[in-house]
Amino acid sequence: MASSALTGKVETDVEIKASPEQFHDMFTNKPHHLHHSCKDKVQGCDLHEGEWGKVGTIIIWSYVHDGKAKKSKEVIESIDHDKKLITFKVLEGDIMEEYKSFLFTLQVSPKSGGSGSVVHWTMEYEKRHEAIDHPQTLLQLTVDISKDIDAHLTSPN
Repeated sequence: MASSALTGKVETDVEIKASPEQFHDMFTNKPHHLHHSCKDKVQGCDLHEGEWGKVGTIIIWSYVHDGKAKKSKEVIESIDHDKKLITFKVLEGDIMEEYKSFLFTLQVSPKSGGSGSVVHWTMEYEKRHEAIDHPQTLLQLTVDISKDIDAHLTSPN
């Protein structure tokens, strides 16, 4: 049984101008287009197995984290179109050097009392040992990527 000090969860909310549908569609059906909106953070997203927008699909992200080019092989574990929710489980890659398990959940909800949305990111993980930091810089990366995608989705052209 893993000690509770090794398992963790970090969460954050990002307010955006785009609709929940636009943002959810980008991560669910068009993650391979993400690099157009945040080239400095996401270099690419390649389909490894399956098809875009389907549970069980395996994708490989190429991204920059803490100034280094990294990769992450992930499976789409769940998609809930009604709740605008998608979950990615990390299978292989740089993240797995520090974590035994890692799960990203992204949910987009309409902003209460106005236009726009709130993107809720959750990361659940088990660290390989106590000296590993909680993934705060990775969480910040998701905030920055969310803002870049929002700017791309809401730009006039």
